[in-house]
Amino acid sequence: MGRFEGQTVFVTGGASGIGRAVVEGFAREGARVAFTYAASGEAAREMVEAAPQGALLAIECDATREEAVTDAVRRANEALGPISVGVANAGGLLRRCKVVDFPLDLWNEVMAVNLTSTFLTARALLPQMIEAGRGALVLMSSLAAHDGGGMGASAYAASKGGVMTFAKALAKEVGGQGIRVNGVAPGLIGTQFHDRFSTREGRDATVARTPLGREGRPEDVAGAVLYLASEEASFLTGEIIEINGGLAMF
Repeated sequence: MGRFEGQTVFVTGGASGIGRAVVEGFAREGARVAFTYAASGEAAREMVEAAPQGALLAIECDATREEAVTDAVRRANEALGPISVGVANAGGLLRRCKVVDFPLDLWNEVMAVNLTSTFLTARALLPQMIEAGRGALVLMSSLAAHDGGGMGASAYAASKGGVMTFAKALAKEVGGQGIRVNGVAPGLIGTQFHDRFSTREGRDATVARTPLGREGRPEDVAGAVLYLASEEASFLTGEIIEINGGLAMF
């Protein structure tokens, strides 16, 4: 019997990379999982078709839009039952840009994709968790929140710093209602994110500085997310787990 047998889990940005590993990890542990996607419709359909009937629900959703997130949570509840675990994973760098050249609309978009989407997801899930007197939220931050990220990633780093601080503030706010809020801060994880935004030379140089001597895998992050959402972490809240192979230790 899996750790999440009979539970419903809601994951944003769950059709690729880390999000997909999180969705598949919860499903293996017996959960019914609703996950959102934006641009990965084909991958989302393949995931649902490959899973046991009724185990996964894919919902197209712009996680930066209040009404879209609210509707996605409603649909997940109606199809799979009350949600006890939420993972706010949707996010992205969008593109690298120096601050002196940074358009305001791009800055606002990066903040919306990473920080506002996290806020909207948490806010949409909290009422039912408060009513149930229990629940777990896991928010996706980044090593960039600590070190500013790579060149041209100032908005991304700032938004992920906001996610980290939001997790701690929210943990204080809802802890007394039986809800735990934690986060993970991945470093270099081998996903399409770095295929798009990082050079091979830069990635190799990072690996050379990493004590464990490799890039992380999406499953490395998913394992930490599942732990934080589980009863094994029942006395953890406001915690951020750093997943970077020892590249940075805090």
